[in-house]
Amino acid sequence: MNTDNNKAPTPLTRQLSLAAFWPMIIIAVLALNLRPAITAIGPLLLEIRCSMAMGLQAASLLTVLPMFCMGLFPLLLPWLGQRMSESVWITVGLLAIVLASLWRLWLGDGAALIGSALLAGTGIAIVQAIMPCVVKRWYPQRVPLAMGIYSASLMAGGGLAAIFSPMVAHYYGSWGAGLGLWLVPAILAMLLWGLRPREALAAENHGVSIHFFFHRRAWLLACYFGLANGGYACMIAWLPSYAQEFGWSAQSSGELIGIMTLFQVIAALAGPALSGERDRRLWLFLGIGIQLVGFIGLVLVPEPMMLVWVAMIGTGLGSCFALTLTVALEHLATPKIAGALTAFIQGIGFIITAVIPYVAGILRQSTGSFQVAWLMVIFALLLMLIITSRFSPAGYAKAMEPYNA
Repeated sequence: MNTDNNKAPTPLTRQLSLAAFWPMIIIAVLALNLRPAITAIGPLLLEIRCSMAMGLQAASLLTVLPMFCMGLFPLLLPWLGQRMSESVWITVGLLAIVLASLWRLWLGDGAALIGSALLAGTGIAIVQAIMPCVVKRWYPQRVPLAMGIYSASLMAGGGLAAIFSPMVAHYYGSWGAGLGLWLVPAILAMLLWGLRPREALAAENHGVSIHFFFHRRAWLLACYFGLANGGYACMIAWLPSYAQEFGWSAQSSGELIGIMTLFQVIAALAGPALSGERDRRLWLFLGIGIQLVGFIGLVLVPEPMMLVWVAMIGTGLGSCFALTLTVALEHLATPKIAGALTAFIQGIGFIITAVIPYVAGILRQSTGSFQVAWLMVIFALLLMLIITSRFSPAGYAKAMEPYNA
């Protein structure tokens, strides 16, 4: 005789389980598409530069322009968000990523490649600016977990691109094929976004007109976010080239980004979960400290411990990215206003981030070495250590007056 405990799941139970996990799957797949257009470039950069006669500064635009777009759109979101719905904006962003990837299959010159980077960066910027608000609205009681999965998926997409793009390029004898293959997951993301749950459709908003241009804590969080991502931008732009100076192949240097990403994903999932309910400063200190050791290692003993330093840097980057966005969302209780804050933070932050690899390229070209570029990142990390002490949860409400009123 069956008891209640032995009964098979009812259709209602299965429906509730799907309702709980389906939005998370959509979040993960959308996030997966927010880095391949950028990270696929690094391992193929030498081949791209040779075939298109591009200098280091022009090549750095392939990373800098998407990062700059990722900064510009969130700053315009309080005004642009009123023009179209959240649903339409994300669809437009995903379509831009698809078209940029498709364009890269038939590129003819360096200007077109830079144009595809600008188009992809615009799409990435749109989706990335809106997603934190979506995450907080869909999972208001599980923000750290949801942001951890979002961050881990974002980083995983970057790592997969760095690994598989050189493989596909080698197989087809064309670096364009290695860059263009990422239109497939972008199409999948568009389909899944169209199939998101009715609950999410019902809750959809049409943007928030509030902005934070005159708020001190918002600027502090934005600068912090920019510095936190500067190291990542330098790594995806220049680590493969740095490794190739020591004899690494395009494939093996791309795998370095993959290794970095593996540790990023683990740390992005573990950081918010292990950091407790509120105060995340200890874990931010730890993430920054691990990066410091890794970058110092890249400067002093790049070989034979490259894998160790890259793994350490990935661990620190992953935890810092997820925790920084989590800290920003925890400053405000209302999902719409918190989403507007994270949009501002990403806007200013990614403009700062875009400058860092560009300056690193200039330093490399003028000095003939990446060592000065890594020293610049080390200085940024030391500055982050000083800022981190300001993020006491007890001061969030006061720091965000009058938005928490």
